[in-house]
Amino acid sequence: MLRILFWITAGLFALALLGPTACQRPEANVAKKAAARPTDQVLATYHQNLILLDSALVRLQKSVATKAPIAAQRRAFRRARQRYKQVEFLAEYYQATLAKLLNGPAIIEVADYDQEQRQIMPEGLQVIETYFYPEAYAPDQQAELLNQLALTRSSLRGMRNSADILVLTDRHVFDALRLGVFRVMTLGLPGFDTPASPEAAVPEAVASLQALRATLAAYAPALRTRDAVLAERLDETLASSISHLKCAPKADFDQLAFLIKYANPLSQQLRQAQLALGIPEFTEARALRASAATLFDSAAFNADYFAPQSDARTTPAQVALGQQLFFDPVLSGNGGRSCASCHQPARGFAENRARSVTFAGKGTVSRNAPTLLNAGLQRTQYHDGRLTYLEDQAADVLANPTEMHGSLARAAALLRQSPAYRVAFARTFDAPDATEAAITENQVQQALASYVRSLVRLNSPFDRYVRGETAVLDAAAQRGFNVYMGKGKCGTCHLMPLFNGNVAPTFDRTETEILGVPAQASLHPTAIDPDPGKFRLQSIEWQRHAFKTPTLRNIALTAPYMHNGAYNTLEEVIEFYDHGGGAGLGLDVPNQTLPPDKLNLTKAEKSDLLAFLHALTDTTNTQKAPQRLPKFPADMAHLNKRVVGANIRVRSVCRIKLIHQQAVMLSMWRMKPETKHLA
Repeated sequence: MLRILFWITAGLFALALLGPTACQRPEANVAKKAAARPTDQVLATYHQNLILLDSALVRLQKSVATKAPIAAQRRAFRRARQRYKQVEFLAEYYQATLAKLLNGPAIIEVADYDQEQRQIMPEGLQVIETYFYPEAYAPDQQAELLNQLALTRSSLRGMRNSADILVLTDRHVFDALRLGVFRVMTLGLPGFDTPASPEAAVPEAVASLQALRATLAAYAPALRTRDAVLAERLDETLASSISHLKCAPKADFDQLAFLIKYANPLSQQLRQAQLALGIPEFTEARALRASAATLFDSAAFNADYFAPQSDARTTPAQVALGQQLFFDPVLSGNGGRSCASCHQPARGFAENRARSVTFAGKGTVSRNAPTLLNAGLQRTQYHDGRLTYLEDQAADVLANPTEMHGSLARAAALLRQSPAYRVAFARTFDAPDATEAAITENQVQQALASYVRSLVRLNSPFDRYVRGETAVLDAAAQRGFNVYMGKGKCGTCHLMPLFNGNVAPTFDRTETEILGVPAQASLHPTAIDPDPGKFRLQSIEWQRHAFKTPTLRNIALTAPYMHNGAYNTLEEVIEFYDHGGGAGLGLDVPNQTLPPDKLNLTKAEKSDLLAFLHALTDTTNTQKAPQRLPKFPADMAHLNKRVVGANIRVRSVCRIKLIHQQAVMLSMWRMKPETKHLA
């Protein structure tokens, strides 16, 4: 329905605004092109490439319909995909919904919050790929394939029609160019959208860069006038990048060398060219800052983009207050457990248990405590992705009876009784005075979330190496990166540069995967872990056992691993993936999204991969806890004995819980009548 609506709407606009056609005399077209603005030339080239893509799809249709040799059909498919790559950087930028119809993942989806849970069946080039790779389709699947081709051409018609009303700007074209380079690095070369035919990744990267070079040609005259040296250097970088890819071996492509020697310089020079031309950067908020010259700039990412308010600004005062609250056990129902009890700084803000002990001290919670480092740079929270914002997660954890067993209302009411906390909240949130009513539930949430957002750490040895510090990464880790992005296929799920499920280069979607994690670590498991994962949210069967793809940054510190803490070491995790996940180990996981085929990594490759994962560690300036906690008045003096980041012993739970409840009751009695309802 969505595809049809786009097609009809775009078609009506296109008819209304129909411009000159290809039937004009060539001389007229040349003269017009010479006088056109760069954006007009870019748009004209885009239209032409869309036509060429359609022609390639027609040839593929014909080869399938006439039952041409499968080798010929595959060549036609590869040409069609390469034609798509020449429009991708603008299609993804200006027509993202239609681009997904053309080249979205070959998985069934359900729209968020769709009460009827209607399945959205995949279509487009990635679906068509499954008919040709790794094995050719059966004769009785010809009609299915032709239907997929018809759907893809229909989506393309919608894209061509809506392209007629596009209005390009110089700043957005240059932004699209840089994002195009980032897309090649993060998705194209690792084989994100060619999962069944990874050998196609390098030729498709060539097509992508050729399109970028053709687009830049529209700006070349002006750039030569402004900075001839930069103009020559930029074109040479593009040309040498393309040449390097063309000469690259089909196997064992050195992605790290390409990233450092070609891709990073290219994105840097694109930004320099934009500035030289006097084209301003756009100021719209997003995850990847428009000012980022590369994906690995130290300040490339904006964690505030993921906050509930689009204009949110995390302040140092909010971070400092949030840190106090994070380490203060007063937030818990018994006054003896803090956020830091389970998210321990020394362990990468995770815990060295498979599952944390429950609040009551009996048994464990249902899942492993994930790291909070870089948690601010993801679209969803929790292993099942059930919440979007860190603010909501803070409230949820406080209220969870197995975790903190408290509530925002109780926490805010108790904090109001501390003169020191009242002053801190008043200063942080610009309150006129430190009155008892100055602390709100929302402020508690915001402070905690601000502290977690401040835990973005992107200065690991690997990051520094990519920025030019060549002495900080040993040869094993360098080789390990290429295993990660290549044969190991890690980079198709844990995506560079955040190495989590956030899909670059827009970082607007955090993906989930079904791995078939066993209940217990074993190369001969007998049962999958019973946790239903994302299925619990909407009872969508194909989401059973689906979990968010977490970050691998600081993974060396956060053992044990997986949502259930089944694996104690990274070596065990690598073996799990090398065997093809749960299905590869013999478990029945019909909806597993991880390919069940063995990776067949050698012992040396596994060792190199491990070295690379260790090189993703950065906990700079995250290990210090507050030296002391804010005081409470004399009649609540027992709270002044609480320990920073404390986690009480089980035998003390009942006694401290009773004392804490008495303190809360006292704080509620002191409150003004109009605020007592918060209990």
